[in-house]
Amino acid sequence: MFLSAELLVVAADSSTFDERMALYQKTEALTQVPWYYLAAIDQYERNTSEKSEERITSITFPDSLWFGLENIDHITDSRIIGLFQGIGQDGTGNNQADPMNDEDALYTLAMYIRQYGITEPDIKIALWEYYQRSLTVKTIVQTAKVYRTFNTTELTEHEFPVPLNYNYSYKNTWGDARGFGGRRIHEGTDIFAGYGTPVRATSYGVVEIKGWNRYGGWRIGIRDINNTYHYYAHLHGFSDDLSVGDVVQPGDIIGSVGSSGYGPPGTSGKFPPHLHYGMYKDNGTNEWAHDPYPSLRAWEKESRNR
Repeated sequence: MFLSAELLVVAADSSTFDERMALYQKTEALTQVPWYYLAAIDQYERNTSEKSEERITSITFPDSLWFGLENIDHITDSRIIGLFQGIGQDGTGNNQADPMNDEDALYTLAMYIRQYGITEPDIKIALWEYYQRSLTVKTIVQTAKVYRTFNTTELTEHEFPVPLNYNYSYKNTWGDARGFGGRRIHEGTDIFAGYGTPVRATSYGVVEIKGWNRYGGWRIGIRDINNTYHYYAHLHGFSDDLSVGDVVQPGDIIGSVGSSGYGPPGTSGKFPPHLHYGMYKDNGTNEWAHDPYPSLRAWEKESRNR
């Protein structure tokens, strides 16, 4: 039997997810650090650093931290690394701590975390001490929550933000001028639809913000597992059972289309009903808006082909 190129890619991706999960679970068994935190840190690093074609994980450490400041020859013998006060550890039992070895890197990561403890508060402290960035800590903890909820890291599906059987229209409005509150550019795509049209989560993620914004009206912010913040604005209302901190998956109804915003809480009707959809990418240092239109077109096609 012959597989199409598309199916081969899917099969390869699934195989990689399986290999990673096996490593996460093995490391958890050795260290008691929950696998979903290891997976979430790996995912964060994958989204903020250059990828190595030779490895299936993306966990890396600065050489000075791994080998020790005075181990200038980068000797990988774990006993030598210990003498130089490096943190690199042997995860395979061969007395070598190779930073390019996935098992060694994951084991070292887990042992670094374990010195702080293995509860969520302990792990948050460990993450803060290492990254010194609150958004990074929050992103990793939320990604771990998603992985734990679905018991897998293979979460690649997306949905278009409004059901395809409703009447809607949109075009690329990225960068268009906006005047309310001072001259600025439009950081998103407007999807026009009737009042009350359901609005859906496009990705796996966690609800970070829910409430009123002077510009966006009733809005929801969801951060996904790929370091992207999804912004849904001008809503008519929210789903009754949706709260900040909830895990969502593609297709979950989070609210409905409206025309709220451009004023104090409750302001509505200053423009036709539509969903303003924005995407903001975090690279580990900065977060910036980028054009969501190409993603929306791809997700619309994906939803239609399901």
